[in-house]
Amino acid sequence: MTSPDTPRPTSTATASDADAQRHPAGRMNGRPTRPGWPEILAAAAVYVLVFWLAPPAILAVTGDSEAVTGLALAALSGVMGLLAFAAAAVIRLRSWSALGVRRVSGRWVLIAVGAGLGAVLIGRLLAIAIVPLVGTGGDVQGSYGAAATSGPLGLVLQLLFIAVLTPIGEEFAFRGVLTNALQRYGAVLSVIASTIVFALAHGVNLALVPAVAVGAVSGVLFVRSKSVWPGVIVHAVNNAVGTGLTLLFAGA
Repeated sequence: MTSPDTPRPTSTATASDADAQRHPAGRMNGRPTRPGWPEILAAAAVYVLVFWLAPPAILAVTGDSEAVTGLALAALSGVMGLLAFAAAAVIRLRSWSALGVRRVSGRWVLIAVGAGLGAVLIGRLLAIAIVPLVGTGGDVQGSYGAAATSGPLGLVLQLLFIAVLTPIGEEFAFRGVLTNALQRYGAVLSVIASTIVFALAHGVNLALVPAVAVGAVSGVLFVRSKSVWPGVIVHAVNNAVGTGLTLLFAGA
């Protein structure tokens, strides 16, 4: 029987946080307290499958309109992440907080906004330094610009998909599952490895450079905060600013 003086966790998230701190190897009594290789493999399998099947289908349906194609592909980037996260979540019973979906303080929100602006600056500086040396590899996200400049409705939908849905989906998958699971090998390796995978998932093209900046900054914030939400904010700020710059240059 538990005595009245025995401390009890106040929430599922608190209990999960405490377990993770007491058991850095990620297991307690033989049970996982955070994702591992089964979750990584499940998420990767679903992500790759959707990435392989969905874009050709979208292009076949929306090929006559670059703006509609851009909206559909922007939405797909978020949906792929959410499906990958869902695949990881159902592998073994665990709370969402074990996958990094836990609340953060207002201080972390402010830090994330500032870090997002920093990621934008870092990404643009990297692009200025690297692109002249290796080329752009093609702008595979050109349809995103077409969607953003297609009118008020197109802009609103593009911002909803690229600056809300995509950050949530990709951060849940890449930080909540991948960075989280790889922390068993150390914080530095988890951030570096997940950043590389995240960047390569965008393809070897112009999108890879800002993806490196966003992935690295979001990874560090995840390790420090134990939550996916600061990374979601960083990602949202970067994508929203990118859409804004597209509008700015389109009107120049």
